[in-house]
Amino acid sequence: MRETGDMEQFITAHGYLALAIISILESACVPIPSEVTFGVAGALCTTAITGHALFSLPIVIIIGVITSGIGSQIAYEIGREAGRPFVERYGKWFLISHRDLDSVERWFDKRGSISVLIARVLPFARSAISIPAGIAKMPRGRFIVLTLIGSTGWVWLLAALGEAAGKKWTHVAKNFHKVQTPIIALVVLLIVAFVVVRLRTLRRHNN
Repeated sequence: MRETGDMEQFITAHGYLALAIISILESACVPIPSEVTFGVAGALCTTAITGHALFSLPIVIIIGVITSGIGSQIAYEIGREAGRPFVERYGKWFLISHRDLDSVERWFDKRGSISVLIARVLPFARSAISIPAGIAKMPRGRFIVLTLIGSTGWVWLLAALGEAAGKKWTHVAKNFHKVQTPIIALVVLLIVAFVVVRLRTLRRHNN
């Protein structure tokens, strides 16, 4: 896992600042695996990597939760301010209609809270959920609270596993990758299914 070595070197060289920057970017939908980031940070709370404890687990968790909230809020605001206008203008190219947007908003009104909370502890989905939440204009206060709750569990779990594993934490990251792969595959299948259904619907409407 080349990305593991690169992440370890970057975080080791720049400390908590590197951890904060990476966490913000990852939560803002930049494709950076958080299991690697916080696995490294957790391992650096021990003497296994550098011979001395570079980080403190409570501080790693606090930084991770705060920066996850910041990154998620950035993605949320992008979805809230640019999402609907973008979809209304270019949605037809993505097979998305005004009716679809209205459906998303109704769905978030009913199930948005549990969706955000669950997504925060799932690979890939934890970052992606912020934009649709913004498009649906989920109340900011509720979004922030749910994000902080879910991120606390996720960051604590990864950092604690990294700390417990020490030098062997890379095996933990590999296991998370194995879990992440079928989740991503499922999301891709759902997107394909959506496209197929939308094409058929549009064809029926045009006939």
